[in-house]
Amino acid sequence: MAKKRKLNKKIKIILILILLILIGVLAFFALRSKKPVEKKSPAKKKVVEKEEPIKIVDVNSNARPFAVMINNNKAVWGYQAGIQDAYITYEMIVEGGITRMMALFKDKDTARIASVRSSRHYYLDYVLENDALYAHIGWSPRAQSDISSLKINNINADNSSAFTWDSALRKIAREHRAYTSIERLKDAATKKGYRLTTSQKLLLNYQAKPLDLSKYEGAIAANVVRIPYSNTHLTSFGYDAENKVYKRYQNNIEHKDYVTGMQYTAKNIITYKVHNYTLNDGYSGGRQDLNNIGSGEGYYISEGYAIPITWEKTSRSAQTIYKVKATGKELVVNDGNTFIQIQPDNQNLTIE
Repeated sequence: MAKKRKLNKKIKIILILILLILIGVLAFFALRSKKPVEKKSPAKKKVVEKEEPIKIVDVNSNARPFAVMINNNKAVWGYQAGIQDAYITYEMIVEGGITRMMALFKDKDTARIASVRSSRHYYLDYVLENDALYAHIGWSPRAQSDISSLKINNINADNSSAFTWDSALRKIAREHRAYTSIERLKDAATKKGYRLTTSQKLLLNYQAKPLDLSKYEGAIAANVVRIPYSNTHLTSFGYDAENKVYKRYQNNIEHKDYVTGMQYTAKNIITYKVHNYTLNDGYSGGRQDLNNIGSGEGYYISEGYAIPITWEKTSRSAQTIYKVKATGKELVVNDGNTFIQIQPDNQNLTIE
């Protein structure tokens, strides 16, 4: 019996050992097959940079712009007003070697825009390309005819009360004293039942972040820009490096605003040449016509540099397309006001 008990005891010990070995083996293989758990680092939050809003215009606004004919006879130099509020200003030659400007206003409350003068037919091409309401006092025969045939929404002295002749400016002729305001133009447009909104895209592509034009192919320094229109009229700009704008001059005289006393400035200048010639319309003063439908080359100037560009306007109502000459890509301009200087092709542009 004692032997039998000893045997059973040994068997139990052996079985326990075998069981322990089996448990150990199973645990070993279980641990080997178990993959380590990788610790996941917390997901990084994407930083979304907000684009700066364009300041010169509200790109989300559907307000229709106003285009106002600005008298640029030497008699009114010093009495012009409101041009700094325009987001685009066109300057072109008219009769007698002088120029006339057309200033575009959008989402502004400018209280005095002066002095307002008569229409010339080729300015209508730029009214149309901006889908603008057109303010003027009088017209040439061709402009009168085209305003009617092209169905231009116009605000004229004989069809509205939008204009005032400033009796305080007796030193200059009455024809040079007319002014208006955005409020009065809106009122006149409303009374005439004109559309006050637009679905037309902006003429220019703006960028809030400053452009470095020095890196563009063909870039040249542009500290002084001289744009003669005739033997008697020179428009020029001098670069103000501190404020990164161009100060405007006419015949080397500071071009100043009558209300603020401040010299006009431009953030952007677009300049190119077209052929002009005298119309045979029976007027001895020599009204002009321009070959402005077509294509050509010019310059975009901003923040101290000029780059070569191309322009193309396929019809009177089509928007002018400006492209960087070196790349063929559509031009992007700095956030700010733009003077579009359409110069006679027999005059010499100087950029220094």
